[in-house]
Amino acid sequence: MNMKKKFEKVYQFKIALQDVKPPVWRRVQIPENSTFWDLHVAIQCAMGWSESHLHEFEVRHPVTGAPVRFGIPDEDGDGDVVPDWKGRISDLFPKTGSKAVYVYDFGDCWQHVVKLEKVLDREAGAKYPRCVDGENACPPEDCGGPWGYVEFLEAIRNPKHEEHEDMLEWIGGKFDPEHFDAKAVKFIDPDKHRRNVFG
Repeated sequence: MNMKKKFEKVYQFKIALQDVKPPVWRRVQIPENSTFWDLHVAIQCAMGWSESHLHEFEVRHPVTGAPVRFGIPDEDGDGDVVPDWKGRISDLFPKTGSKAVYVYDFGDCWQHVVKLEKVLDREAGAKYPRCVDGENACPPEDCGGPWGYVEFLEAIRNPKHEEHEDMLEWIGGKFDPEHFDAKAVKFIDPDKHRRNVFG
């Protein structure tokens, strides 16, 4: 986050990946003046995704109730998609319990429910964003979505599975679906990342 911008409040979100077992979720705290781009980058870092695919948020407008989509507009100028960096989370998450759907990788279609749990006072000396809790490993990129992840886990858990060795080699030799350490999460600067991606 851009620490030059002053903020007093912190939004705590629970990000829960849908349709996977064991359950995969993260609890993340970010400044109140964050944009949806900032939230996107924080989700990528906390979940363990590599941002090698497109993404999109869908959230209900708090006044009209109409769906609003945030993401990266395509080159044709999809007028229905608002650029991530033009939407503030404080405008679209008006109260605790407010939710959005975050989709990552339109092919594998990883759907996450993003729920505002609390609005907290900023802690003196704390660095934001930060991941304060979570559970279980993020599925590997390009494994075929939730259903492909089921097949992947079956293969690596069963030495007799015909794809056991191939899948283990593909994933780098080992994969523990129950491993997650919130303290190990490292966040990148979303502003620098945006400049790197878009110039």
